[in-house]
Amino acid sequence: MAPMWGNVGPHVARLSPLERVRLRRVAVRYALHGWAVTPGACLARSRFVCGRAGCPTVGCHPALEDWERAASTDPARVATWWRSRPHGVLLPTGRSFDVLEIPAHLGRLVLDAVRVHPVGPGVRGPVLVSPTGRWMFLVRPGDPLRPELEHCFDVVLHGRGSWVAAPPTRLPEGQVRWAVAPEQARWQLPDSYLVQNTLVEALRATGVTLTSALVPGQLPLPRRGR
Repeated sequence: MAPMWGNVGPHVARLSPLERVRLRRVAVRYALHGWAVTPGACLARSRFVCGRAGCPTVGCHPALEDWERAASTDPARVATWWRSRPHGVLLPTGRSFDVLEIPAHLGRLVLDAVRVHPVGPGVRGPVLVSPTGRWMFLVRPGDPLRPELEHCFDVVLHGRGSWVAAPPTRLPEGQVRWAVAPEQARWQLPDSYLVQNTLVEALRATGVTLTSALVPGQLPLPRRGR
């Protein structure tokens, strides 16, 4: 499963020893909290290289071909991936959490609404922000998108078979960061529909017309007993 680095050019980003240690420590911390981790391709100037012969992908992507099966919560195994290469830190979705990805202007609206939500802390969870302006809300896994959101081009639900880049991964545009760090949310995840319902309200507040297959006024409710 080890990447074949013989065909990689000399332009992989050179990180300081401190930065490399930080990548490894953060990846291990995610694993210790039960979040599966998989190594990402290394940033080389404005593209990513994984070391796999013939790989055509130049954007951020997993370094291992069988990344989904290889993803691990074993701290020792995770640490070995970052000992020799400055891999990005990727978190597979659909396991410990799903990710609701939305544009920045909606992300700010949803985060502001979450802070004053009547459910209280139960709707607040970790939130990632990419340097390209995408906000990613980590939620409990397993729920599909609300019907109103299925056809929204700017709304993406990451579940099984997908992943997200996590801090301190660096992209060509800058570094991925936490708007709400896992520690701030006590490593807790909100129900997906609580966040989706807040997103629907934010969209309607901005004047977006949404169609729904649901009976008017009927909202999906949070699942119980999870």
